[in-house]
Amino acid sequence: MHKLWCLAIAVAAAVPAQAQGDKAPDPARPPLIATADLAQLPDFWDVKLSPDGQRILYRGRVAGRNVIAYRNVAETKKSYFGIPEKSDVNWIRWAGNDQILISVGITVQLYLGEERASYLVLHDLRTGTTSTIQRRGQGFEGDDVLYVDPAGTYLLLSIQKSAYDYPSVFRVTLPDGKFSEIVRPRDPVWEWYADDAGIVRIGIGWANGKLRFYYRRAESDSFELVAAVRPDDDDAIFDIARVVAGSDDGYVLSDEKTGRQALYRFNYRTRELGELVYGDERYDIDDYWLNTAGTALEGLSYTDDRDRVVWFDAETKKTQLRIDKAIPDQQAWVRSRSRDGARMLVFGTAPNDPGLYYLFDRTTNEMAILGERQKALSPALLASAKAVTYTARDGTVIPAYLTLPIGREAKGLPLIIYPHGGPYGVRDKLEYDAQTQFLANRGYAVLQPNYRGSSGYGTAFTDAGRGQIGAKMQDDLDDGMDWLVKDGIVDKRRVCVVGASYGGYAALWAAIRNPERYRCAASFAGVTDWAAMLKYDRRFFTKSGRASWEARVTGDASLDLDEVSPVMQAARLTRPVLIAHGDADSVVPISQTKKFLAALKAAGNSNFEYVVYKDEGHGFAEPANQKDWFDRLDAFLTKHNPAE
Repeated sequence: MHKLWCLAIAVAAAVPAQAQGDKAPDPARPPLIATADLAQLPDFWDVKLSPDGQRILYRGRVAGRNVIAYRNVAETKKSYFGIPEKSDVNWIRWAGNDQILISVGITVQLYLGEERASYLVLHDLRTGTTSTIQRRGQGFEGDDVLYVDPAGTYLLLSIQKSAYDYPSVFRVTLPDGKFSEIVRPRDPVWEWYADDAGIVRIGIGWANGKLRFYYRRAESDSFELVAAVRPDDDDAIFDIARVVAGSDDGYVLSDEKTGRQALYRFNYRTRELGELVYGDERYDIDDYWLNTAGTALEGLSYTDDRDRVVWFDAETKKTQLRIDKAIPDQQAWVRSRSRDGARMLVFGTAPNDPGLYYLFDRTTNEMAILGERQKALSPALLASAKAVTYTARDGTVIPAYLTLPIGREAKGLPLIIYPHGGPYGVRDKLEYDAQTQFLANRGYAVLQPNYRGSSGYGTAFTDAGRGQIGAKMQDDLDDGMDWLVKDGIVDKRRVCVVGASYGGYAALWAAIRNPERYRCAASFAGVTDWAAMLKYDRRFFTKSGRASWEARVTGDASLDLDEVSPVMQAARLTRPVLIAHGDADSVVPISQTKKFLAALKAAGNSNFEYVVYKDEGHGFAEPANQKDWFDRLDAFLTKHNPAE
């Protein structure tokens, strides 16, 4: 039975009053949470409301299998279908009210090595059939959808005819998946952009060291070269925005004037940056969106220590305030809406709450629970996180998040440094994280540093990470440890590093680079050979994106990748490490871990534990494997850095 709220009334649990002057008692230590409960994948997540507001689409699990599911909002009975084995779901969305579009990622084995690839899958609810949307011989990126017709009759897809061509734009009819080329390849365009009316308006590509910008106002017009700028020009690169349908005007994110991504008006024909619409003094604007018709700005989002939304539409702004009042202990986000705006899908969560999905009906003024992400976890057993900052050795202020174990004095605690992946274009924030909760529940303080190079804090902070992998970015982790030790919160003799992806690399590198600091390290899907990783990534990026990514990693070739690659420095490892990888990982291929293991064995080093998870990608799709990882990590830390 769904529980309903009238949004005019804020619902809150009764809290006993505390006498003035009384000291709040220390909370008791919670019982150990079962790893099976912590490892349980969300029962209900990535939820999307259909355009007519009658159905929801989501990812879930049935009989231990990951599925894409859908149902009517007023019912609990669901329909579902699976995804191919050894593949990752990149995203899901509606294509009209009766079709579901899915982006699937895979690893492709080629003569010269591995490559990442993607393609589209379409599921038709009317017939129950599932089909792929692919052209024979197409390039590796097969999911660059520029536009989906609201009625679901067609979509626009930017795709290479072969791996050697520039991308075309095809009109793909649905559900039959027939391709019609509407924009031919154009040297040097690698990225095409459409407006909210489905007209391809912009093409961008690199040639002779310049970014070339092609534009047209209408489908009947020809594309014109309106700019060719060098990367070091002040106005060279803007974060591409949405174009207002039927106009040369639109909006763009630019850091040109403030050093942070802010939202400006923009004329696409003249490339003139107009007035500032919205900016924050400390943080980058992450995204923004137009109204359904594509004719006006509706809202934007940014992240300080948590995600924030700014609505420009007065009625939606009022609605957000009412939702916030109804669930005051959660961060509430409108995740999707019906096309007429009458129904909204709301997600409420907190660092110590995996979250719930609600359906808000603006016509009845009621909000109903649609589903919980993880029913087995009680927020009362989960630790709260807080935002902190500390100063690195060169004076850079590092934002971070600190989670302390419940029921333990914040003095002389064992510490886990838990760096995020990426490393660029990613950051941590105040949100629920199962591994953080697992570590805190076992008695560890957990520090999640947004080391230099992390996104969201302005261009200077991001650029401070250029060429600093394994160097200053690693210093930032060490300096976070020193800050906590100086404050007495942490015992400097009881510190380990745990991470995944780039965080896994940082963990391994910490143990190799500074064994005097760290007792152990644990890595899931960590990068170990940066030169090989860059080579693997090349075909996944566009030409301009590849150049930008490689320059960011190497610092314009000033960083010696071998000097900071664990596979090349394996003989230096003296601390115990736990290493894990999924054999179907299409983001960081398992060859990265295999090379490191071979290097360790060649150096005569057996001070490691290793597990490979069959059919897992860049993360866990099976709760049994996630549980196994938590159990192994629990035993590993108990042996090498016990919390008691």
